[in-house]
Amino acid sequence: MATRPESEVLAGRPFPLGAHAEAGGVRFAVTSHVADAVEVCLVDDDGTEKRVELTERTFGVWHGLVPGVTPGQRYGFRVHGPYDAGRGLRCNPAKLLVDPYARQVVGGITNLEAALGYVGDPMHGPPSSVDSLGSVPLSVVSSPGGADTGVKPEVPFEEAVIYEMHVRGFTKNHPEIPEKLRGTYLGLAHPAAIEHLARLGVTTVELLPVQAFQDEPSLISRGARNYWGYSPLGYCAPHAAYASEPGNEIQEFRTMVAALHAANIEVLIDVVYNHTCEGGPDGPTICFRGYDAPGYYLHAGGGSTVDITGCGNTLDAGSPQVVRLVTDSLRYWAQEMGVDGFRFDLASTMGRPGGGFFDRDSALLTAITTDPVLCRSKLIAEPWDATGDGYRVGDFGMQWAEWNGRYRDTVRDFWRGHTSVRDLAYRLSGSSDLYADDLRRPWQSINFITAHDGFTLRDLVSYNDKHNEENGEQNRDGTNDNRSWNCGAEGETTDAGVLALRAQQARNLLATLLLSTGTPMMTAGDEMWRTQGGNNNAYCLDNEVSWVDWTATDAGEALLGFTQRLIDLRASSPALRQPEFFEGRATRSGNPDLVWFRPDGQEMAETDWFDEGRRTLGMFIDGSNCLSRTREGELVSDDSWLMLMHAGAEAITVTLPHERYGPSYEPYLDTTTADGSPATPGSFAPRGKVPVAARSLLLLRIPR
Repeated sequence: MATRPESEVLAGRPFPLGAHAEAGGVRFAVTSHVADAVEVCLVDDDGTEKRVELTERTFGVWHGLVPGVTPGQRYGFRVHGPYDAGRGLRCNPAKLLVDPYARQVVGGITNLEAALGYVGDPMHGPPSSVDSLGSVPLSVVSSPGGADTGVKPEVPFEEAVIYEMHVRGFTKNHPEIPEKLRGTYLGLAHPAAIEHLARLGVTTVELLPVQAFQDEPSLISRGARNYWGYSPLGYCAPHAAYASEPGNEIQEFRTMVAALHAANIEVLIDVVYNHTCEGGPDGPTICFRGYDAPGYYLHAGGGSTVDITGCGNTLDAGSPQVVRLVTDSLRYWAQEMGVDGFRFDLASTMGRPGGGFFDRDSALLTAITTDPVLCRSKLIAEPWDATGDGYRVGDFGMQWAEWNGRYRDTVRDFWRGHTSVRDLAYRLSGSSDLYADDLRRPWQSINFITAHDGFTLRDLVSYNDKHNEENGEQNRDGTNDNRSWNCGAEGETTDAGVLALRAQQARNLLATLLLSTGTPMMTAGDEMWRTQGGNNNAYCLDNEVSWVDWTATDAGEALLGFTQRLIDLRASSPALRQPEFFEGRATRSGNPDLVWFRPDGQEMAETDWFDEGRRTLGMFIDGSNCLSRTREGELVSDDSWLMLMHAGAEAITVTLPHERYGPSYEPYLDTTTADGSPATPGSFAPRGKVPVAARSLLLLRIPR
């Protein structure tokens, strides 16, 4: 082991942080407010390490320019400083640390014991003297620039249809994609993958975590993997395992974004700024913990970490180091990697500095929304964390869209016959009760029925209970609150009646999602009848359980066609995706913009909303002057629509509204048929009688 003479190290500058090639070398800069000394460690291919001390410290940033270093150099940092577990301080120069700003991260933990910063008891034991070099991930100096990411589509939120997907799982089994590219960024960039997305009609893909992540110790110990990726290590680095060529992840990610942009499809990424892969105090020291643990993580008395994420640690949203890291990394993804927006995992933690009460104006949330670059990105919060106090649906600030968990629960409950129509009306019309008072728009409600976390659509109508045995946790993991219904048989069955009912229930759920006001989000594979065998928490299964199955089946082809029809209907019908809340305002036709009807054709009275046994609701939307606009800002008009939703177990006859609402009613979409075509074509006169099948949705068009 050799150390370069101090004279070879130039002072450089503290910002921007990270490793940057410049002036015939590489400038390194890393933050630690508690360190006594910091060394950058250059690691050769044979594992030889050269340590270079960074003697300059400015604003708590240790920095220096090392001549002769070039892109591709592997490196890490060693931090000398206080080790006092009782105060949360865990500096240990025996542990090689990943650069928090690294744009490439290679390798993983190969020896967990060597990665631990302590001996024996993590809260009272002495620091470990075992050198972790060779047992932990390394940072890599990246080259600036790269492939053009194309022109951002800038799809208006009110026109967006989001498709949540996993980079690896979406293409791993795709037969038309070359085997080498399956499960990679280039696999998603392949024409076969993009053709499916374009044919389906989605406007925006939301990728499960693609920032570099590391398997948790609990998974490593039992030989499992973190498939979903919610265990971050490098917030500025694309996950290397999704590259088809080792070391080419930055270029391949940018190529993927460019290919999607060329198809006019936006790219959102799921980001995890609430915890890291280091876990609790008993976890490894491979990055943040070794620099300045209290500067990154929430700590309680005695040096223990505060865990409101369920993952062992929580990033401190009030720490300037964390605010800078989060905003710097977001800008990097938005500007350099071409990303169009972000979905923030467990976003409530970002509004709980100190772990206390939620504050929508917290330093971190405010820094994101006031950033001149990020304010132009789509910002979507998952508005909860692992605690009851963290459930904040409807409580984020005016620039935030939110995953609407109440929408999911209400729609699931309605179609399984477990709730009345009172809350359903709010969810169908954009959830004004949650968002209208905060200067927000209905499209800021991200409506969803399923997501990566939980049952697939097929499993939602096929299982009453979770079946997570393959996860290795004795079926204890995953939620028990699934609000699912198996339609009469648990799991796979050959019963034709059960299968027909499941398919119809799936069509009911999809139709509700895509005809509701707000922004719909689908889960990859649901449109092709994908199953996980009842597993509602397949976070550690990198196998056929989690991968999309591209095998053509009659049921899958039928549901795909139905879904395409729905998305096309939404795109061509501006009244069904209005960007403003309904207010009961008068329209050109003289009718209110929104009217709710009973099955007898009369408007819902106030007392009707409190009938807990009511399972039928009619929703009339007047399209004569809907508030949707063209891209140039001009208002557009549309036909009017009447949606009849009936979750009862028996068929009923519905009386249509008075002629003042329209001269005729034409069945347009019917969930009782496989392709959605009306079972009873033609048109009905005002006050006419329309048969509505059990557990079905019927959409009628009222021509303008």
